[in-house]
Amino acid sequence: MAPSFSVLAASRLLRPALSARLGPVKVFGGAAAVSSTRDKSTYTIIPPPAKYGGRHTVTLIPGDGIGPELLSHVRELFRFCCVPVDFEVVNVNSAMTEEDDINNAITAIRRNWVALKGNIETNHTMPPSHKSRNNLLRTSLDLYANVIHCQSLPGVQTRHRNIDIMIIRENTEGEYSNLEHESVSGVVESLKIITKMNSLRIAEYAFRLAREKGRRRVTAVHKANIMKLGDGLFLQCCREVASGYPDIAFDSMIVDNTTMQLVSKPQQFDVMVMPNLYGNVVSNVCAGLVGGPGLVPGANYGRNYAVFETATRNTGKSIANKNIANPTGMLLASCMMLDHLKLFDYASLIRNAILTTMNETRLHTADIGGQGTTSEVVQSIMRQIQSSGPQTTEAY
Repeated sequence: MAPSFSVLAASRLLRPALSARLGPVKVFGGAAAVSSTRDKSTYTIIPPPAKYGGRHTVTLIPGDGIGPELLSHVRELFRFCCVPVDFEVVNVNSAMTEEDDINNAITAIRRNWVALKGNIETNHTMPPSHKSRNNLLRTSLDLYANVIHCQSLPGVQTRHRNIDIMIIRENTEGEYSNLEHESVSGVVESLKIITKMNSLRIAEYAFRLAREKGRRRVTAVHKANIMKLGDGLFLQCCREVASGYPDIAFDSMIVDNTTMQLVSKPQQFDVMVMPNLYGNVVSNVCAGLVGGPGLVPGANYGRNYAVFETATRNTGKSIANKNIANPTGMLLASCMMLDHLKLFDYASLIRNAILTTMNETRLHTADIGGQGTTSEVVQSIMRQIQSSGPQTTEAY
């Protein structure tokens, strides 16, 4: 539901010292993974500690299309709110065949542990040796869990109401393994890799997240009726992990039926876990159900690193530099990043202002039926924040 202005007012008492407070954090990145032996030995993702003066350094990758302008607004909003985050900007040229740019970005993320990025275009006309920069980043850093929360917003008119679905997508293998070759002329083999270790890991992540968030059901999405070995292994691993969570119901659904069920009765789903390609399809369908790609944030978590972006990973080239892109998804992704860094007060302040603008002020961009520009929406968010009190260092 939309937060009241009293909630915004309560959030104004920000103190940078509180941003680094210690304690258990139950955010998406905090879920543990299991070893391949399923011995229940676990590890927890620990966000990087603050540096000098309680500040954090975050790698920022502008990407292509609308990415640069949306991330420019994120930086503008962070400055306005005095968020203790410094950005190390690393540009990646998607047209280059060499991998120097993406390797520099990966090195920067390893240095800073956290990144916020726009989507990097993957052009299908590039030579077969050219690998998706987005995929290289996820596999090189072992960002195995893609987490998307698709939720209905009261201020956005959609066909379906009361949608609240968490999608957990295995992010490092499956059809995205980059293993394909032409056996003989006109015959191409593309390998789909499913491993027990990674299937157990993502299933454990999904069930732990479901328990932390008070969810009641996990649905595994698969095509094991056809791919009996690959998807069969994934489904078997999900069932094995489910046996250790008797408090959470488990079921499974074939991927084609899943898409039909989503567009007819999406409210039946709670938490969904699936291999890589199915996750790409399902997350885009779910984003469309709640209003479109401009509204939904996404996160990619590994053992050591976290990268935040919009959920649907599209570049939006056709609307780039026109001041009409919806900034909501990217701004909410930045809030998820702040939660990960334990900067909860700042995340809450910005998120509440975003949702108030969306649900109460109802200043919308054209993609969801409004007439507002990107900058007008951001300015409205800043006014909501300002109404809760001065956001300057002198205020503390």
